Amino acid sequence: NNFILDGKYFQALDENGDPVKPERVAKPNETRVLTSLRADGKAISFFGDLHPSFSGNVVKAMGSAKQGYPVVSRILAARRKPEGVTGLGLIEQLNGEMRATVEEVIRLTPTIIEIVVKAPMAARAFHPGQFYRLQNFETIAPRTPETVLAMEGLALTGASVDREAGTLSTIVLEMGGSSDLCSLLAKGEPVVLMGPTGTPTETPGTETVLLAGGGLGNAVLFSIGQTFRAKGSHVIYFAGYKKVIDRYKVEEIERAADVIIWCCDEAPGFTPTRAQDRAFVGNIVAAMEAYGKGALHGELEEPLLMMQDVDRVIAIGSDGMMAAVARARHTVLAPYLTKKPQGIGSINSPMQCMMKEICAQCLQLHRDPETGKETIVFSCFNQDQSLDHVDWASLRQRLSQNSTQEKLTKLWIDRCLKQLGIRLEK
Repeated sequence: NNFILDGKYFQALDENGDPVKPERVAKPNETRVLTSLRADGKAISFFGDLHPSFSGNVVKAMGSAKQGYPVVSRILAARRKPEGVTGLGLIEQLNGEMRATVEEVIRLTPTIIEIVVKAPMAARAFHPGQFYRLQNFETIAPRTPETVLAMEGLALTGASVDREAGTLSTIVLEMGGSSDLCSLLAKGEPVVLMGPTGTPTETPGTETVLLAGGGLGNAVLFSIGQTFRAKGSHVIYFAGYKKVIDRYKVEEIERAADVIIWCCDEAPGFTPTRAQDRAFVGNIVAAMEAYGKGALHGELEEPLLMMQDVDRVIAIGSDGMMAAVARARHTVLAPYLTKKPQGIGSINSPMQCMMKEICAQCLQLHRDPETGKETIVFSCFNQDQSLDHVDWASLRQRLSQNSTQEKLTKLWIDRCLKQLGIRLEK
C-alpha cells in the first residue's frame, strides 16, 4: 500500500522512510514531503492542501514546492535509477511529448481562426467538452518600441484532436486584444499550452439529444455530437449563426448529427446539403419552435427525430443565446419537449488561471429555481451547468465588468499591429 493516512492527511516520511509528524507551520525546520518510499527507491511526494504544513491557500502551496523540491531531487539522485530511454534520448522524448508548437494557423471566417498545435500528450488526454489555455512566449513575441505583444492566457475550445499525429485543434474568435494576436503565430513556434482542462461533457448512449450551438459554440459541439452518435445516441442539431459568412467546419457538424437545422439571422440563410437537414432564417429558439410545430418537416411525413423524444438539451454559445434557450424550455418549447429533458449550458464566465478552483475568477452564481438557495460554482472546473440554475443576469454582469479595460487594450493592440504593418482589416 503506497498511501497511508495520518488523520485527514497522508502519513509523512523522512528520507529514510520512517514515519514523522510534520510541523503545522508554513516554514517548518525540516521539510517532510514524502508519503511513500519503496525498497526499490521509488517514492511518492505530496504538497499543498494534501500536506499539514502547507494546506490552506495558494501561497502555502507554492511554498511547499519551493521547500520540498530539494527532497525530491535528493531522492532522485541517490535512489532513482532511470529506466528505458536515458540521457539525450529521454530529453528528446519528453520534448516531443510535452513541448507544444504551432503546426498550422487556418483562417475559417473573417473573424475566426483555427490553431493546430503539435502537443502529443495534451492531444491524447482530450475529451469532448474540455478546453485549453494558450498563450505565446514573451521572449519571442512581436515587439514595437513601446510594447511586447505577449498574450494573456486564453481559454480556447478544444475542437478536435488527432491522437496519432499528436495534434489538437483550437478555435479562436478575434474579439480584439490578445485574441487578435493569435493570427501572428507561425508554424513551428513554441507556445504555452495548458490542458486539457475542465470536465468532459457527459455523453451517454441510447438518448435523443438536442444540441444548440451559437457561433463559436459550434466548435465545441461537433466533437460532442460525434461522441454521442458513436455511443448510440441520436442527435438533433440546431446550428445558429448571425451571418452566412460565419459558418465553418460544415462536414464535421454533419458528422455530429442525424438531423441539422441550419439557422441564420441573415437572409437568405443556408442551403442544406443533406436530404434530412433543414434551413431557417431567424434565431435558434424560433427555429426550435418551428421544428416542434412541424413547419420544417417539408416533404417528410414524419421527421427522423422528434422534439418529443429529446432526453437532453445542450446549449453552447453566447450568454444571451443560452439564457434564451433556458427560458424557452419552460415557455414556447414546453409543448414539444414533453419528456422535460435535462438542460445543460457551457458557461463562458471570465477565466484567469483555469487551474480548477484556484483563483476564483471564474465563479458563477447559481440559484435553485424551487428553493431560491444560492450556490457558487467554479466554471473552469466544470463549465457544463444546469440551464435552470445559472443566474444569467449575474453572468452578464461578470462578462461586462472589464469592458472598459478590454476596449482600451483592443485599441492599443490595434495601434501596435498597425505600427508593425501587419494589421488585417476585417
